[in-house]
Amino acid sequence: MQTAFEAIVEPVRRELLDLLVDGPRAVGELVAASGLSQPNTSRHLRVLRDCGLVHSKVDGKRRLYELSADGFIELERWLAPYVHLWRGGLDALQTHLDETE
Repeated sequence: MQTAFEAIVEPVRRELLDLLVDGPRAVGELVAASGLSQPNTSRHLRVLRDCGLVHSKVDGKRRLYELSADGFIELERWLAPYVHLWRGGLDALQTHLDETE
């Protein structure tokens, strides 16, 4: 089984995660939005599911996929020491905007 880091190396999987950020989507919707074939989409979703980044549920005849917050904990822990790199820039931008109003 791949780790979350190994799974998100693949750009197609990151694209699928981006498509799921607004909420659950059926496999057919993900196929249409990504331009991949149904088997390829399902293969990538299986990898994302196996490493805990997404989970699925059956809704009638459809299988819906959605993000799984627990799967992102590993990524968040790794990113935490680097947050200051962009947070400081955002704080500086806010200060600049406040001063120019």
